[in-house]
Amino acid sequence: MCGITGWVDFGQDLSNAGATIEAMTETLRRRGPDDGGTWTDAHVALGHRRLAIIDPEHGAQPMHAPEGAALVFNGEIYNYLELRVELEALGHQFRTNCDTEVLLRGYMEWKAGVAQKLNGIFAFAVWDAATDELLLVRDRLGVKPLFYYPTPDGLVFGSEPKAILANPLVERSAGREELCDALLFLRTPGRVPFKGMFEVKPGHMLHVRRGSRQETQYWRLEAKPHTDSQEETIATIRRLLDDIVERQMMSDVPLCSLLSGGLDSSAVTALAQRVRVKQGSKLSTFCVDFVGHTEGFQADPIRPSPDAPFAQEVADFVGSDHHVIMLDKAGLLDPRVRKAVLHAWDLPFNFGDLDISLYLLFAGVREHATVALSGEAADELFGGYLWFSDENAMAAETFPWLKLAAHRGLEPSALFQPSFMAQLKLPEYQAELYRAALAEVPRLPGESPREARLREISYITLTRWLPILLEKKDRASMAVGLEGRVPFCDHRLVEYVFNIPWAMKQSYALEKGLLREAVRDVLPESVINRKKAAYPTVQDSGYDRAMVASLQAKASDPASPLQALLSPEGVERLFNKAQDQPLSEFERILVETTVRLEEWLTDYQVELVEGLKPCTASS
Repeated sequence: MCGITGWVDFGQDLSNAGATIEAMTETLRRRGPDDGGTWTDAHVALGHRRLAIIDPEHGAQPMHAPEGAALVFNGEIYNYLELRVELEALGHQFRTNCDTEVLLRGYMEWKAGVAQKLNGIFAFAVWDAATDELLLVRDRLGVKPLFYYPTPDGLVFGSEPKAILANPLVERSAGREELCDALLFLRTPGRVPFKGMFEVKPGHMLHVRRGSRQETQYWRLEAKPHTDSQEETIATIRRLLDDIVERQMMSDVPLCSLLSGGLDSSAVTALAQRVRVKQGSKLSTFCVDFVGHTEGFQADPIRPSPDAPFAQEVADFVGSDHHVIMLDKAGLLDPRVRKAVLHAWDLPFNFGDLDISLYLLFAGVREHATVALSGEAADELFGGYLWFSDENAMAAETFPWLKLAAHRGLEPSALFQPSFMAQLKLPEYQAELYRAALAEVPRLPGESPREARLREISYITLTRWLPILLEKKDRASMAVGLEGRVPFCDHRLVEYVFNIPWAMKQSYALEKGLLREAVRDVLPESVINRKKAAYPTVQDSGYDRAMVASLQAKASDPASPLQALLSPEGVERLFNKAQDQPLSEFERILVETTVRLEEWLTDYQVELVEGLKPCTASS
């Protein structure tokens, strides 16, 4: 797992651009603390920072093929050993034991077609000197990030925006759509809140040639009839999970599992521990908790129970070596930590205190391991979220999670001047994005209206909600040099579960019934029967007061880029509420989203363009 960056320019000689590509590469040092390298040629400069996981002694990048190709790669190829055997049978020879060389030789054999052969999480760039072409490729679900910024004669790319921003050709600005993207709680494939910057979409590749850029989709979800019985379906899910988890445990450095005590992470942990037992060793597991949280836990609609006791029970049941990373309010409010999280993201996206605690959890885990398995995407696949069963959310003519969140306080207009919100036209933009998302949904002829609607919700959840979770996971983990692996994002499992009828998925008393049945034999009954609990949030009114005070300070600071855009009445209302009662989780996220946006505009020196202007009190 690493960080990659590069610059292609057909209008100038980049042979002497070493200082620029070095600066771009250096921004990614946290992603790859073990090694780094750069390479330049007439029209291309490539940079790489390495977190060594497979064959640590070899595999330095950029990696070159004698035929004239150069590769930089971020990710893991879980089927690289099978591909190596296939390539050797075709006459290819190898100097290392790493997956990077398999990817490079695979490109030389199959060109862009290599992407469809890969099982893994990856973002890579190949410069082919024979054709003067750059190829950028991103994995099917978008687990690994890849951003780019077109220039008049080429483009700049990187694993994170910070690498792109280090190039002097890149401007830092945001217009109406970029601010809408920052305020909406969804991730639109391809879009980035920096104006002029984009991301390679999941399952896509970008061909960059002299005078042209061509985007190609090499993978998409398809609607297919599901003919397996319920018993066959459960058996297939389990067979896939057994294979996926074992594949994703390949590592030449310490590997662990994140364990919340919920169904998803517990399933991954239990299956991983079975692999460890076969290997004659023991899996390390990690859980996050807050000082006093478990003892004084207060249930809410999405967190009916605390995680730590269930995590310990699973660890005892499967026999893992368990650790608790204990956090406190002071750590969550530490300005240095909060700035580190902002600069890990580079973007104004925000999950409130969950962002901060995840970063601190990963920092604690990194003291023991370099690779961590986790349970992201199970809720998206198996229907774990409330919006898969809430009739009002299902009927909403918008993204269902935004409908639910708006009812609970996540409403940007509450904190901004009406005239500024009128400039943004946020509802219209949101409706436009929703129509575009629905237009992509694959359809299966003959489905009932309810099945068709649930297929729509499943698709937009996988393509507009999951990406922001994966991005949060990638930035928080890679900011401390920890590689995160997500077994539920294996494309074979995603393709299979996507087409299981919802009547079968929802034929159980609890959500994710098919997954519960598939792993029933490896987990304690208490976890099999545990109702879903969201990632824990700090339950401390002092935290709310501190965050609202920070917002109030920015609202009254003439130097703040948001000072004239915020509604004094909206800020005052939340400030007064926080003095004697806790904010709802979504009110807290609204406050922190606004604070994060202000800090992003300030720290990254982002210029507001396209007529966006401060509002006066009378406007």
